[in-house]
Amino acid sequence: MTEQGRSDTPVADLLDRAWDRSRLSLRARVRRVRSSAFLVLQSALAAGFAWWFATDVIGHQQAFFAPIVAVVCLGMSYGQRLRRVLEVAVGVAVGVFTADLFVHFVGTGPWQVTVIVIASMLIALLLDAGRVIVTQAAVQSIVVTTLVASPGQAFTRWTDALIGGGVALVAATVVPQAALRRPRVAASAVVRKMSELFRRAATSAADGDVEGAAQVLASARGTDGLLRELGTAADEGLSVLTSSPFSRGHAPGVRKMVDLVGPLDRAMRSTRVLVRRVTVAVGRGEALPQGYVDVLRELADATDVIARALAENAAPDAGRIAVERVAQACGELPRTPSLATETVLAQLRSVVVDLLQLTGMDVDEAVAAMPPERPRD
Repeated sequence: MTEQGRSDTPVADLLDRAWDRSRLSLRARVRRVRSSAFLVLQSALAAGFAWWFATDVIGHQQAFFAPIVAVVCLGMSYGQRLRRVLEVAVGVAVGVFTADLFVHFVGTGPWQVTVIVIASMLIALLLDAGRVIVTQAAVQSIVVTTLVASPGQAFTRWTDALIGGGVALVAATVVPQAALRRPRVAASAVVRKMSELFRRAATSAADGDVEGAAQVLASARGTDGLLRELGTAADEGLSVLTSSPFSRGHAPGVRKMVDLVGPLDRAMRSTRVLVRRVTVAVGRGEALPQGYVDVLRELADATDVIARALAENAAPDAGRIAVERVAQACGELPRTPSLATETVLAQLRSVVVDLLQLTGMDVDEAVAAMPPERPRD
């Protein structure tokens, strides 16, 4: 290799890594846009309808708060929307009443704004209000004092708030499909992440790449957000079932996804432990036998099958045969005198048991499906 070639290699490696990171970032951003597309469209339509209703039907000339409340309320998780609408309405009422009263007697100006904000927030606090009500009281008192200073006109803001909140609740109740789809999408994301961790762990083990293994471990430790999102999505799906009469046909599918939260949580935690065991082995310079690397890759392929099934609204038992093949492969793995390798084997078996439960087996069936370990040589 020439001197020029050697000097260019680190630069090329850095560029390759930067390109890989940018591609991953772009894919993540595209997934985020796709997952939020329904909420964006729903919020936009609700805002437009709230504006039309407040201006053309009710006759308000400055109905800007109706679309604002509609978007704010739709941005909440489903179970919070009714409470948020009520909180916004109360906060608007307190702020509007206080500001309208002050404007009537003392007019507008810098010191009036200061006094009105203090008074509105104190009144809301005396009502034992939460932070949303206190904040809305302050905001609405400012709006009335500075933008709608004519006495009497300010009370249209409260009506606008009720219109926007009502439109949001109707939109969320009549068209709740996004909340019904979200648990399935979140579950698929968790399983895809597990597959990614298995595959990257296999690569770092095969290459003896200590830095790569450490990066995989760091990625595994950052999966709590996925699990929290899954739990939130499951709770939201259940809220839709109890709140929307239009979602009854989705009840079996949503409840199946909710039932997966526990098994997925256990499987992800076992996956993190497995990645940590592989990292320890690589860090000690103890090469895993090729069979272990192959099983990690087979495990990644099996979880890919489960992730695709969940994404396509199919049952995760579609991946059971693939996981059972991994279980059989675990029974053929060679035993070694290395403690690090033995702990990897034990954790591989634990992960497979968790994944078998994810495909619908109970714990006894999953344990029974695992062949015994080979005896030590």
